[in-house]
Amino acid sequence: METLWNDFVAYTQAGFAQVNVVQGLIIAVIAAFMTARWSNVFVVSIGAVVIHILIDALLPAFNSTGAFRLPPVVEGDYWRYLLALYLGYVVAITIFYVVKRVFMSAQHGHA
Repeated sequence: METLWNDFVAYTQAGFAQVNVVQGLIIAVIAAFMTARWSNVFVVSIGAVVIHILIDALLPAFNSTGAFRLPPVVEGDYWRYLLALYLGYVVAITIFYVVKRVFMSAQHGHA
């Protein structure tokens, strides 16, 4: 069990190195503000991953740095990358959601 956990941690660290941090944070902040309840974080994170994939595929074509390219959905490493991306979004969206709730409750307490 420990080796499986160590493999998972090593892969998520390597997978996050491939992520555009600014893009991920912007998506996570927007997703957190769209989340009404914490129980929706898991579904919203799936949507965040889809948006992330679309931006990765379309951005090179829009800013003329490359052509549109489909994601390599037949590669196992790509699916592990998506899992790491999903888990990262779950964590980031949860953190931003908690911050949003704290600020909202602080505002309602002073009103």
